[in-house]
Amino acid sequence: MTPAASSSARAVRPASVEARGWGWRHASRHAWAVTNASFRIEPGERVLLLGASGSGKSTLLHGLAGVLGGGEEGEQVGELLVDGEPAAAGRGRSGLVLQDPDSQVILARVGDDVAFGCENIGVPRDEIWHRVDAALDAVGLDVPLDRATKALSGGQKQRLALAGAIAMRPGLLLLDEPTANLDPDGVAGVRAAVRRTLDEHPATLVVIEHRVEVWLPIVTRVIVLGDGVVIADGRPDDVLGREGAALAQRGVWVPGIPPALPPPPAHEPGEALLAARELSVARIARHPVAGGLALEVRAGSALAITGPNGAGKSTLGLTIAGLLPPESGTLAATDALADGIGDAPIRWPSRALLTRIGTVFQDPEHQLLTTTVRDELEVGPRALGLDPDETARRVEDLLVRLRLEPLARANPYTLSGGEKRRLTVAAALATRPRVLVLDEPTFGQDARTWAELIALLAGLRDAGSSIVTITHDAEVVCALGAEEFRMPRAEASA
Repeated sequence: MTPAASSSARAVRPASVEARGWGWRHASRHAWAVTNASFRIEPGERVLLLGASGSGKSTLLHGLAGVLGGGEEGEQVGELLVDGEPAAAGRGRSGLVLQDPDSQVILARVGDDVAFGCENIGVPRDEIWHRVDAALDAVGLDVPLDRATKALSGGQKQRLALAGAIAMRPGLLLLDEPTANLDPDGVAGVRAAVRRTLDEHPATLVVIEHRVEVWLPIVTRVIVLGDGVVIADGRPDDVLGREGAALAQRGVWVPGIPPALPPPPAHEPGEALLAARELSVARIARHPVAGGLALEVRAGSALAITGPNGAGKSTLGLTIAGLLPPESGTLAATDALADGIGDAPIRWPSRALLTRIGTVFQDPEHQLLTTTVRDELEVGPRALGLDPDETARRVEDLLVRLRLEPLARANPYTLSGGEKRRLTVAAALATRPRVLVLDEPTFGQDARTWAELIALLAGLRDAGSSIVTITHDAEVVCALGAEEFRMPRAEASA
């Protein structure tokens, strides 16, 4: 949510938005994220902003919220206006929910975090806490106001960010992939919360979401970005019906035009590589979030860990990856994986983990280490002591297969959310681990890159590696022919 500068708590009207040949280039990039966007959004319109991964959607939203920064952060052309004034001059008019929920958590307790934006715009104290309670209820985040924000799951942090934006009752509500890390019930709940908010406190809505069908029931218009400009604009039925096939070719998710899927696995799962028995997992010692778990990770197979937000899926994934110790019970590697270094992954040295268990975190920025995409892909091979020619071969192959080649010299932090996700997957693959643990691997992907990621993971599975994916995407489970391990809902989410 963007801090606001207004000192009034009075009701606000829906904002108007206009782009006049607007473009933005990040300071460290040669290519423009957006080059010549032109459109007008009338007050109260509800707009779904579509486009392939890396098409500039998030950059445009950040521009509307006035948070792109000044000349040191990048270069701007044209105009981007909110209520006829430069967007950067009126940040109090907008509430922004970012793609990465961790980057929006400001204060240590849930209630204080939701109240932060309201305090900045001068809402009276008594009214603030009424709004906080109503916003948390609207997004379905049923936790105490004094719950530590660091104890929330990724999906819960996403709801927290949305609650903070809703509580501000902005004239312009900007949502960047607001349901990407939510379970199916959470997706429906967030959409309903946004609809209720707009009905009760009218605002202009601009939402980015790759899964189009989620927002079609409430949006009135679709704008599609491609190659830095608006390539389609109109009523949802008109745009998706008239230009659906062409948009799907560009990677836009179009209802009724599914992406290509790999063939099902042609063999049975192989030998067990990891086995959990009566396993309890925890982020904080003596505070387990799930227990009594039993599962096996087998060679040449995919295992999908599913379940509601807050059930402990990511914590289980980090435990399987050897990055968190079991709270109780056992997680043991078999000889087929351990190869004589002991059966407890948590005790393995980092070099041993590199070739045995690779990990892709839920938040891509938590594992970015270098200043260029190419350097990021070279970290693992260099740590293994591979010769330069072999390192170069692996890196070039991954750059091409995951459509990162044009970005090889770019700073990873300037990539779109979907591009960062592909980069972290590629970095994990560069060491060719026997087991690959991925937390929400398809987050932020357009239909084309989703299909490419799935095909790559299926190829690893068929070559004998084990894929462990934490996901809310039922299509991932189906496409990988994965065995599903469903986590029960936690009594006290953590």
